[in-house]
Amino acid sequence: MANQAANRLKYLIAQGGIDFSADTFKIILMQSGFTFDRDAHHDYGDVSASELATAFGYTAGGYTLLGVAVTEDDINDRTTVTWSNPTWTAAGGDIGPTDGAIIYDDTDANDSLVGYIDFGGNYTQANGGTMTLTNVAVRIS
Repeated sequence: MANQAANRLKYLIAQGGIDFSADTFKIILMQSGFTFDRDAHHDYGDVSASELATAFGYTAGGYTLLGVAVTEDDINDRTTVTWSNPTWTAAGGDIGPTDGAIIYDDTDANDSLVGYIDFGGNYTQANGGTMTLTNVAVRIS
């Protein structure tokens, strides 16, 4: 998986408009074929039309991420923000296909985007199975 920080995240950090220890962050699954544009996609409203619809165990608007950790990496000259692994259980049908996920700050009035996780291909969770995303992270360089 390739992770990208959104340009809006860098702006929010510079403005003091994001608090990883207090804000609520959500992750949404994107429809197959979605292309993240870090220059044009700033807020949830910019990408919501390409989110998977509510169905079969997935709820549009996102899964609330827990377990945030912020790590300074002086060797690679970056900061990494990670969260616990989100899960969805497919019930009554398949979830997907999806080829990526967006993390956004639900506390922010604009629901500003934090980052994008590219799965590197389509993924579909079959009915009855559990989809778990691992290594949910955004790197800020």
